[in-house]
Amino acid sequence: MLAACFDFPGGPENLYVKKVPIPNPGEGEVLVKVSTSALNKADLLQRRGQYLPPKGAGNILGLEAAGNVVGLGRGCRGQWKTGDAVMALLSGGGQAEYVTVPEGCLMPIPEGLTFIQAAAIPEAWITAFQLLHVVGKVQEGERVLIHAGASGVGIAAIQLVRLAKAIPIVTAGTQEKLRAIEKAGAAAGFNYKNENFSKKVLAFTQGSGVDIILDPVSGSYLWEKNINCLSTDGRWIIYGLPGEKGRGTVHGDLLSSLLNKRATIHTSLLQSRDKKAKFTEKVLPYFSRGTSPHLKPVVHSVHPLPNIAEAHRTMEKNESIGKIVIQIRG
Repeated sequence: MLAACFDFPGGPENLYVKKVPIPNPGEGEVLVKVSTSALNKADLLQRRGQYLPPKGAGNILGLEAAGNVVGLGRGCRGQWKTGDAVMALLSGGGQAEYVTVPEGCLMPIPEGLTFIQAAAIPEAWITAFQLLHVVGKVQEGERVLIHAGASGVGIAAIQLVRLAKAIPIVTAGTQEKLRAIEKAGAAAGFNYKNENFSKKVLAFTQGSGVDIILDPVSGSYLWEKNINCLSTDGRWIIYGLPGEKGRGTVHGDLLSSLLNKRATIHTSLLQSRDKKAKFTEKVLPYFSRGTSPHLKPVVHSVHPLPNIAEAHRTMEKNESIGKIVIQIRG
């Protein structure tokens, strides 16, 4: 089979597609013939040598996949059968023609969705769901500030905040992105590059601030603004991956500022969380055709597997709105 690989850390030019053996499903695993995958920041960091995949994940890129079941390993409990259309969040290996997946990690593709749309769901939407409900414990009527609102996680979070009957407030870096997040359901959006988002958020909330902040950016230059617009007893959730530029350094008296508001900081990494939680039960049905409210994944662009380097360059420009999808098969 063909798979996206690299031999040495470096730029997108190090990526190439090569033939590798088709994996055999082990105990309790399902073999999936992959139609589409999607690109994530972890793929970029892994290619640069800044991210080590979980033990046993191998070196083929790809944290998500959508396709059809073509084989079952020993001990499978009959939940899936050959031909089923499925999608999954993976430890790696999704950007290949076949991938093995523990049967409990598979999800059915909702009625009416294409493989391209399905590939845009697992990482972004499960991440957003767990940040909001497992970590942040969002409640009806709460105000949620979502940084990087035009990212895959950001657009998912906007819609999930609405589904929870809470209020999504969003930041982004361009007017085009602000228009996209408004279309996705944001109650308000602010350009963090040319506006003081903290002052804007406080004005929008009539001085009360937000109850939850979803923050994949962090760093010294943002923390004071985040604390300033966080409500008393608010929750500031920092997520993402180590190695991303601008993360991890704080200058100033962060602790006193948190204590003054009785605020809490939560941190979360995708690889350390349960990969399905209650997502399949609570959220997945709303993607199906004809549901109301209706959830919709947003796809920025689609790149065939041989053009994997182009997909990486597209993500590195930080101009994408929604997910970048990799077409494994036509």
